[in-house]
Amino acid sequence: MDFDTARIRSRFPALARGVAYFDGPGGSQVPAEVAQAVADTMCAGIANRGTVTAAEQRAEATVVEARQAVADLLGCSPAGVVFGRSATQLTFDMARALAKQWAPGDEVIVTGLDHDANIRPWVHAAHAAGATVRWAEPDSDTGDLPVEAVTALLSRRTRAVAVTAASNLLGTRPDIAGIAHAAHEVGALVHVDGVHLTPHAPVDVEALGADIYVCSPYKFFGPHLGVSVAAPALLENVFPDKLLPSTDAVPERFELGTLPYELLAGTRAAVDVIADLVPTDGDRRTRVLTSMNAVEEHEDRLLGRLLDGLAGLNGVTLHGSPAHRTPLALFSVAGRSPQEVHERLAEQGINAPAGSFYALEASRWMGLGNTGAVRAGLAPYTDDEDVDRLLTGVAKLCP
Repeated sequence: MDFDTARIRSRFPALARGVAYFDGPGGSQVPAEVAQAVADTMCAGIANRGTVTAAEQRAEATVVEARQAVADLLGCSPAGVVFGRSATQLTFDMARALAKQWAPGDEVIVTGLDHDANIRPWVHAAHAAGATVRWAEPDSDTGDLPVEAVTALLSRRTRAVAVTAASNLLGTRPDIAGIAHAAHEVGALVHVDGVHLTPHAPVDVEALGADIYVCSPYKFFGPHLGVSVAAPALLENVFPDKLLPSTDAVPERFELGTLPYELLAGTRAAVDVIADLVPTDGDRRTRVLTSMNAVEEHEDRLLGRLLDGLAGLNGVTLHGSPAHRTPLALFSVAGRSPQEVHERLAEQGINAPAGSFYALEASRWMGLGNTGAVRAGLAPYTDDEDVDRLLTGVAKLCP
């Protein structure tokens, strides 16, 4: 499958600055089409959603189109797409709403692999309801999370399982379908953090078995907001706190206040860009899947090159070796703090940040404490020259 990296890179104005961006796991660069969609929406005449004025109709169309775009990206129903300020905020809101149905003695499972945004909301909600939190532990050597680490904790009192589709610290991709199947056998709901997976692989929420799936458009070329998706029938039976005049219709009952129409337009544009990464025929969902399969192949090739190169450098330690992973390398350089490596690489025009990246439990579990390590994440616009620049830059810092 032809993956024209030069064509893809030409769509991202930031790449003209000559920087090698390995900080995509914290937020990707943005194509010109996305920025233009945001600007066009803000300049066209803004109003709340409605059917009377042209501005109201534009707002309504923007919301409908954005929901459909997310549905085409994730393989879900547009009627189950909820927009919010961030994936963190949406998870907190959902955890609080679900916890209204929990009681003392109920149980919630979280994992030591997750970003804290898919841990702390569930811990707080469980404590408020008197429920028990049970922890699934990743392998401290490989960073893998075996299905059995979660399923061994399941019981008839398990109400929710919160698990990442891909670790933003190590890249680990657990067997979500296997976990979900076992969780559903005991009647538990499965909340999947797909923030780090969505930019790197084709996603089918139903095939994953995720009851609720969250992601962040700014990780896949879009603007800063969050998305949560679920079957509309599930959302009909969840009752968040909301204002009295606001609608009780799904999915709007979960969207607090006026939606950021310009950001929704940017999200729709981002999905259109994804669908066109590898030009092909078919509807948008078909084109998204074609593109994301090509992205996965491209990034896997570059990841192999990056991991081999880092492993061959004296004084570099790679952390974790998950069997199934996203294109991410977590590493340390002997004699230098992660922050120093980050700073020295930045001086060379290479953006590779350092830290635990809010995956605090995973960082501690891997023996990296609160400090973490250096994270180099690949993106569809990453090319061989970028990888070579990073390897050369790290080599200059080695003892």
